[in-house]
Amino acid sequence: MPHVLQPSERERFRLTLNTDGRAHPVENVLAVATLLCGIVAFVSTFWTSAHAISAWFGTLGFGVGLYSQYVSATTPQRSLNIVGLVGSFVGAALGIAHGGFLPH
Repeated sequence: MPHVLQPSERERFRLTLNTDGRAHPVENVLAVATLLCGIVAFVSTFWTSAHAISAWFGTLGFGVGLYSQYVSATTPQRSLNIVGLVGSFVGAALGIAHGGFLPH
């Protein structure tokens, strides 16, 4: 039972999106792209003059995130998708509220 409490040297913690042991390169790229679009959309809402950036990145991230959630294969991919989708939605909503898709 001691091996359950402390992992051996071979079983070190690794950050991976492929927890099922198979490679999912397309799904991983979609999940990371969703997260990046959500971060850009959310952060750009702090400047109201960047409303076009937040609206476009939010809309793009929301669309990519919905498809990515549909084709995702592992729980870590789904977690990144949800965080990215929320950031994208908030960014798109506030970007549209602050002036929409076209810069003034």
